[in-house]
Amino acid sequence: MSTPSPSPSKPSAGLSLTAQRRRAALWFLAPMLAALFFVAAWPLLRTIYFSFTDTTLTNLYGGEWIGFDNYLSYRKLSSGRVIWRGTLADPAWWNAFWNTLRFAFVSVGLETVLGLGVALVLHQNFTGRGWVRAAILIPWAIPTIVSARMWGWMLNDQFGIINDLLLKLGLIDAKIAWTANVDTAMTAVLIVDVWKTTPFMALLCLAGLQMVPKDIYAAARVDGIHPIRVFLRVTLPLIRPALMVAVIFRMLDALRVFDLIYVLTPNSKATKTMSVIARENLIDFDKFAYGSAQSTLLFALIAVFVSAYIWLGKVDLSGDQSQ
Repeated sequence: MSTPSPSPSKPSAGLSLTAQRRRAALWFLAPMLAALFFVAAWPLLRTIYFSFTDTTLTNLYGGEWIGFDNYLSYRKLSSGRVIWRGTLADPAWWNAFWNTLRFAFVSVGLETVLGLGVALVLHQNFTGRGWVRAAILIPWAIPTIVSARMWGWMLNDQFGIINDLLLKLGLIDAKIAWTANVDTAMTAVLIVDVWKTTPFMALLCLAGLQMVPKDIYAAARVDGIHPIRVFLRVTLPLIRPALMVAVIFRMLDALRVFDLIYVLTPNSKATKTMSVIARENLIDFDKFAYGSAQSTLLFALIAVFVSAYIWLGKVDLSGDQSQ
């Protein structure tokens, strides 16, 4: 009598199915990965390479390797004095560095607080809530260039509506050149950015609020817990993941801000950021390799901030690593 062949075991069939799913996923992801490589990874690698050469805009393929000279180098004079050169020794770069950090932290902080407040209001039930939700997204839907131009006219010192309103209210005595004055240029940029991007933060916070179970709030009302304690102890911890996503997205945009400042305050030293100064050296001053070094440093700064933020997000208030 012949013995029937054993049927394949379930574990082996499971492994085969898993392998098939992985292979299918790779085929689906391959076009996107290829597009990301040619659109993002390859230009980034080329920029990093150019930062170690003396390439110019008029001679992109004839640059020679000079090492870290575009980042930091020195020359010793006959008198014994040492002259430091490179991006890390450039006062203009450090001015742009601190301007970028100031803009990023202030704008993201204000947008997070205001966006969370708007989200809490939109989360309530009231007549016309759908219309209000749609209207609140209009500033975010307007292109940044259009917003910058619009606010540039509104903040104009001669015929801008902002100065006219402040004069009629008696808050100022004379017209202010908001975008041209060194003392008010950063404030003007922050006002425009907060006005435009707060709806984005509110949208993400609102999505997090809608995921919170309503039974928790009902139980809190039954127990007579104060609404502020409910917000701090219940709402805020539960929407923390959505809030972290919103903050990290906005921080990435704020650190590499370019279009708003380039249009609203193009020649102001008080608002010049790392993206703006890198573009000046890349295009305007024909210091292609020098601008590439500044762009590489900007990328490194963003990578450090993202890594630190992700690490901090995994740490509980007690200091233990969350699983």
